[in-house]
Amino acid sequence: MMELQSLQYGSSTIEYELSFQERKTLGIKVYPDCTVKVLAPLDSNSDKIESKVKEKARWIIKQQNEFLSYHPLTPPRKFINGETHLYLGRQYRLKVEIGNKNEVKLYRGRLIVTQKPESNTEQILNDWYRQKAVIHFRETLEKVFPKFTKYKIDFPELSIRIMPTRWGSCTPQGKVILNPELIKAPKGSIEYVIVHELCHLIEHNHTSAFYNLQEKMLPDWKKWKEVLEHSLV
Repeated sequence: MMELQSLQYGSSTIEYELSFQERKTLGIKVYPDCTVKVLAPLDSNSDKIESKVKEKARWIIKQQNEFLSYHPLTPPRKFINGETHLYLGRQYRLKVEIGNKNEVKLYRGRLIVTQKPESNTEQILNDWYRQKAVIHFRETLEKVFPKFTKYKIDFPELSIRIMPTRWGSCTPQGKVILNPELIKAPKGSIEYVIVHELCHLIEHNHTSAFYNLQEKMLPDWKKWKEVLEHSLV
């Protein structure tokens, strides 16, 4: 049986899923999508549960902030001729042309958008980025996943979703969610985010065990994290 609960800690509201199980101690887990789950013994007192969650509130918020510590920084674009746009870490100069169909091409440092007169440049380009993201993210996931097979996790379902405050996330059910904006980052940074999320399928929180695993899977992850944080400005 699962119950939705919440408590106030300073200016923050902590929402959590409370489940009762056959166990001896109370456990609290914070997942990469910032959800909180509390697992309590069957005979637990509700006041004691809330007291324990409140005792761990600072740690819970710290964990959630850790999961939100890297986020997209790309400023708004106007989608006009001459404007620069990124793709896989390289800058391209936008050129908009009127034509009989909607399409996007890369040619000699230019991002050429051909569109019908009534079409929207931003929508065409966003659709193109999403299509490229689906292909490249899947290829990268298939490339790095074999390193994780010994940890007995299933190949994750991949979902592409705009997220205002993060590049990637994953769910307790094993789904990896990636921001299509990530396709603008260098390939190494994309691999870093995917490795980061795969590590979270094994180690849910940012513990030393998590960072040791990430270091093992991608020794130069710090380099690509820094590139990611500074390349999409």
